[in-house]
Amino acid sequence: MKQYKTRANRIFNAVNITFLILVSATCLLPFIHLLAVSFSGSAAVNAGKVGLLPVDFTTSAYEFALRGGKFLRALLISVERVVLGVGLNLILMVLTAYPLSKSSKKVAGRNIYMTFFVITMLISGGMIPMYLVVTKLGLKDTIWSLILPGALPVYNMVILMNFMRGIPEEIEEAAVIDGATPFQILVRILLPVLKPALATVGLFCIVSHWNDWFSGMIYMNNPDNYPLQTYLQSLLQNFEQILQQQGAGDIQRLLVQMNARTGRAAQLFLGALPVMMIYPFLQKYFTKGLVMGSVKG
Repeated sequence: MKQYKTRANRIFNAVNITFLILVSATCLLPFIHLLAVSFSGSAAVNAGKVGLLPVDFTTSAYEFALRGGKFLRALLISVERVVLGVGLNLILMVLTAYPLSKSSKKVAGRNIYMTFFVITMLISGGMIPMYLVVTKLGLKDTIWSLILPGALPVYNMVILMNFMRGIPEEIEEAAVIDGATPFQILVRILLPVLKPALATVGLFCIVSHWNDWFSGMIYMNNPDNYPLQTYLQSLLQNFEQILQQQGAGDIQRLLVQMNARTGRAAQLFLGALPVMMIYPFLQKYFTKGLVMGSVKG
């Protein structure tokens, strides 16, 4: 019986590993192909010769993407948005989730506040009212028009609240006996314990801010104020026209070795690279945070 179970487990593990490898390859291979296209010559791309390795290797698409400073300017705006936006998100989520993690006996009106937040998750005010509010507040063409409308991501706040509810109440009770105030309990005791949870929701916020292009398209009248994803979106839609307009002068050499497909691939890879660099450092906290959120004692 023991031998049968061991054999069955080996078969299950082999099938499971094979399935996960196939799923991972499905996610990874398109990205590898995109990277290969960005480093390939225009003739090879047009002929459909590019697979997972570059053909007629060239860096012309990246040289073109980094010329003129527009890409770097959009990148800096996105970095500024992520730093300010994620910082504000975490502060508001912690300050909101902490009291809502308590029972209605300890926090008066807790259920009313929670109902209000849940309603905002299900029903939004709409794009036009939000646009009018941003305009009346004079936030258009500023970095705050990209940050303040989503300052409190309620879904992530609920996740953080569930993390806090999983922390034993005895920890806070011991701190209260020692004379700690609620703010001291939050800052000195709970926040160190919540590092995996903060990393989890923080990663969600980073990806949300970084990938958002629609807000920049709506609230920015000046293309020089576009964040990176909005800049890429406008560039991808009109790449052929841009190539034709800039088809003379000192960049003629670059345009001969690239086309719209290689240019788009290079821009997309550069746009995704920062998040790819951040994720490995948060992965261990991300995994631990998910486990903490699923186990309640």
